[in-house]
Amino acid sequence: MSHIFDFFLEAYKNTPTFQIVLEAIAFVFGILSVWYAKNENILVYPTGIICTVITVYLLYINQYFGDMMMNFYYSVMSIYGWWNWSRKKENTYILPISRTNQREKIIGLGFFALTIVITFLVYKGFNYTMQIPNYIDVVTSGVFFTAMWYMANKKLENWTLWIIGNLITIPLYAYRGLGMLSLQYIIFTILAIQGYLQWRKSLNKEKATV
Repeated sequence: MSHIFDFFLEAYKNTPTFQIVLEAIAFVFGILSVWYAKNENILVYPTGIICTVITVYLLYINQYFGDMMMNFYYSVMSIYGWWNWSRKKENTYILPISRTNQREKIIGLGFFALTIVITFLVYKGFNYTMQIPNYIDVVTSGVFFTAMWYMANKKLENWTLWIIGNLITIPLYAYRGLGMLSLQYIIFTILAIQGYLQWRKSLNKEKATV
């Protein structure tokens, strides 16, 4: 067990204190955000924005530009999602949990492909030498981009994409020495599984009452 702690702590040996503090804050608010999403609570968005804005800065100074662009996008999409989830008609929220239709699946695939291209071009624009972790980063960026759009529209499939992306990201961040973020994604995965089950149960309950 001590080897596990040593692995996570070693990466922070030469890290400035302010970066550790910022990562810890992002860690807490990131978990809160996914917890609120699981419970279909609109606080998913303000907590998520705090997390992503801090993460954008941390990833920028560490030159992980693909992930940085995705977290910047999360911040922007969170504003849209906040508005979309908060829409009401006669004091009742009008955006229900639903599954993607064929058109939305095609749009999701388009977002996935477009994001991969844009993220790759971002790396090239910064004259970054592409290595295997960066190519993985490019792919997960596409997965998370699509997941965030689906979440903003309360599509059940957002959880499936979060689970896939999280499972890929856990070892990637551990490899990069971002121990707290790696641990955060382990918790994200557990919450995403719970979120999928909870949203599916809610969706089935809605269908049963129709």
